[in-house]
Amino acid sequence: MLPQDKLDLILRKHEEISAKLSEGASGQEFVALSRELSDLDPVVEAIRAFRTASEDLAGVEAMLADPATDADMRAMAEDEQTIAREKLSALEHDIRIALLPKDAADEHGAILELRAGTGGDEASLFVGDLFRMYERYAQIHGWKMELMSASEGTAGGYKEIIASVEGRGVFARLKFESGVHRVQRVPATETQGRIHTSAATVAVLPEAQDVDIDINEADLKIDTMRAQGAGGQHVNKTESAIRITHIPTGTIVFVQDERSQHKNRARAMSLLRSRLYDEQRTKLDSERAADRKAQVGSGDRSERIRTYNFPQGRVTDHRINLTLYKLDRVVVGDALDEIIDPLITEHQAAQLAAES
Repeated sequence: MLPQDKLDLILRKHEEISAKLSEGASGQEFVALSRELSDLDPVVEAIRAFRTASEDLAGVEAMLADPATDADMRAMAEDEQTIAREKLSALEHDIRIALLPKDAADEHGAILELRAGTGGDEASLFVGDLFRMYERYAQIHGWKMELMSASEGTAGGYKEIIASVEGRGVFARLKFESGVHRVQRVPATETQGRIHTSAATVAVLPEAQDVDIDINEADLKIDTMRAQGAGGQHVNKTESAIRITHIPTGTIVFVQDERSQHKNRARAMSLLRSRLYDEQRTKLDSERAADRKAQVGSGDRSERIRTYNFPQGRVTDHRINLTLYKLDRVVVGDALDEIIDPLITEHQAAQLAAES
């Protein structure tokens, strides 16, 4: 059974926020209240529909329990009872999903880090393909994506590329992309038509807010240097590139994308904050879920999570044994949600099982 007192609390909170907005909240308070109300709207609608369906079912069952109900009305009531029970079950599931504990970072933006793995030049080209996939995916969702740092491969693509993605709910969707991505295809330089296997790693870090993690300036070692282009060529004669070392943890970040030292420093600090925040979250997650190794989205980046097979036009996500023969649409971002949505559903199912 659903906790009715908790449902009453949600309905009261919805009414209180609506009243505050009606009274004329302004500025940041208006934005915060509007967002909170928007988050509550779907679950409030589901609660109201659930209670209406419960009343309808009670009325049907009362009719069936009445010995005076004739045969035709009883048959009709039995059909209505079946429909009402199915509707109640679906609404209860929706409400339970809405009541699951939320990841505090889900509404944040994210730092996306892609690195070439095994496979040499082909791995670097694959990193470029993945980056364009996420770039298109961000556009589809109306997110803002900005390049932070890039190291080009010798034959194209990238050895490493880091970008920030800003928007509402970015981390909630992209966090399931962390892991090892594998590609199987015939490289353009392959003369005998042999299929090569290469890999790239994807790390998705929640973009840390100032309140999430505190960094002491005294713990930082900041170096400036000239930005480097592909092949070691100088692309900037001023020392605009920034390398920051967080001494207590040994974490190092390097940003050279902007010609402005000030902008590179700001981006480097943002990247450092996100990495430290991610380390903190990962430590807490591992402590809380040491006995749940199969948990989806646990952030284990050593495990191969997905294979992109170009000769067969298929993509397989190994965590949920999902295969789509839509590789051409996945790699341009159009069908990526068809993988991410089932991952989210699987994650929610695991949470529900843990709650019960």
